[in-house]
Amino acid sequence: YYSGKIKCIYIDPPYNTANDEFVYPDKFDKEEAEVLGLANLSEDDFARMEFAFSTKKSHNGWLAFMYPRLLLARDLLSNDGVIFISIDDNEQANLKLLCDDVFGEENFVACFSRKSGIAPRQDAKYLAVSQDYILLYSKNKNIISLNRKKARIDRLKYKDKHFEQRGLFDLNQLDRGSIQYSESLDYPIIIETGETIEIFDGKQFIKTQSPERIEIWPGGDPLDKRWIFRWSKEKVEWGIENDFIVFRKINDRWKVFYKEYELVDNNNSPRERTNPYDTLILDFYNELGNSDIEELFDNRYFDYSKPKDLIKHLLKIGSSPSDIILDFFAGSGTTGHAVMQLNAEDGGNRKFILVQIDEPIKEDKPAYKFCIENKLPPVISSITIERLKRAGEKIKKEIEEANSQNGMFEEDKKQVPDIGFKVFDTVDAPKLKADDTGQIQFPELKNDAISRIYNMIFTVGLDEPTQVPEEVVKDCVYRIGSHYYITNEETYKEETYKVFKDLIGSGSGSEDKKIFIDGWTASLNGTLQNYKENVKIVF
Repeated sequence: YYSGKIKCIYIDPPYNTANDEFVYPDKFDKEEAEVLGLANLSEDDFARMEFAFSTKKSHNGWLAFMYPRLLLARDLLSNDGVIFISIDDNEQANLKLLCDDVFGEENFVACFSRKSGIAPRQDAKYLAVSQDYILLYSKNKNIISLNRKKARIDRLKYKDKHFEQRGLFDLNQLDRGSIQYSESLDYPIIIETGETIEIFDGKQFIKTQSPERIEIWPGGDPLDKRWIFRWSKEKVEWGIENDFIVFRKINDRWKVFYKEYELVDNNNSPRERTNPYDTLILDFYNELGNSDIEELFDNRYFDYSKPKDLIKHLLKIGSSPSDIILDFFAGSGTTGHAVMQLNAEDGGNRKFILVQIDEPIKEDKPAYKFCIENKLPPVISSITIERLKRAGEKIKKEIEEANSQNGMFEEDKKQVPDIGFKVFDTVDAPKLKADDTGQIQFPELKNDAISRIYNMIFTVGLDEPTQVPEEVVKDCVYRIGSHYYITNEETYKEETYKVFKDLIGSGSGSEDKKIFIDGWTASLNGTLQNYKENVKIVF
């Protein structure tokens, strides 16, 4: 369902180190060979590739691990989507080349350098490495639109009667030296005695009548062709009339200035001053990631979790308020935390998808003790889920407390963002067996009906999995739009038949209705054959 719909991906993949332990159970088989675009491998070639997958501390092994995942990431990205990848010095150069191959060299956007720690490591053998990197690639660089940050202009210091609409302003000289002379911009500005103008005396701005005849040429000399005005003669007349032009007498010589306002441009049209984001990141070091965890759990359960403010920073660059964000190396759930926090701050409705394998937690770790004490499976994803719950509740509490303050106007109150989420687990599919007569035996399924319904929703890929299916027949028939999902068809045969008859019999619009039946619980009988055009068996 999400193919081509993910606007922003952030991943912090397992780094390649000298450690042999690598929890991802990759294997190299014929399917992997097809993904990698390899065919007709000899036995020796196949053995070398199999070794590459099993030895992750080698460069080729780590890259072989990353390659199929990046191919899938590319397919999931929307056409204007982007992916951020955190990496250190061990694989940065190789990852850059790999991403050039997967996304196209022309779709490389930037490489961020991030200060990774507050203080340099004292035990460094050669030099204290104090930075890591974030690669940014796009699906199609020609159509992406990265956000810009609001510019701070400290030099804007003056106020006038237009402050509410135009904001602060500064003065810029209207004439300028130019190597490209323009006759249309070389003219005198003439103010006759008694005409209304605005004058700055160095302390205040005074709207008054001109005390004398003023004639100002670019550069002060009508014969000096190195100077021109920035504005045309007609624009200057408009500027005087609309309080954009200011005159000032310095050392018995009149000069003309224009006002550069904060909130409007030189045509008095609203504008937002922005600057592009910088590729040098100095504010979000790893110690803040530790603090994020400790603030929620009163303990440090992850040593290398990225700070949530770093992910927020990247989301501000590469996402919009209604986008879907994906992280398929979720770890402690920093990306989900960052999405909820950013939604709380700017009123957005971003959604996150996090993927985390059930990596076991070692028994000597505090996180293991936490899971056991709270009756949770001792795997990383248990901490991921618990963090998201606690982060969401913390955000909700902070907003509700702020909204309840005395004197808070209703329009100034913030809305609590959607802090809910669904958790799906993957399990091995049941295996079909044949009895002594060769008849296929369907296994007895132990998982609940709604889990099997969601499995069909994921497998079919027509409806968004976060939707709640409408219950038509409990533990049997569920509906999303015009799509019906059925499990336990044999158990509820009578109810199922009624659904078939009502939906497909002869009603108008029946061709738009589709029925998907759970293959593990269906009896392949004549009833289904009657409706084969609208019914699909799903395993």
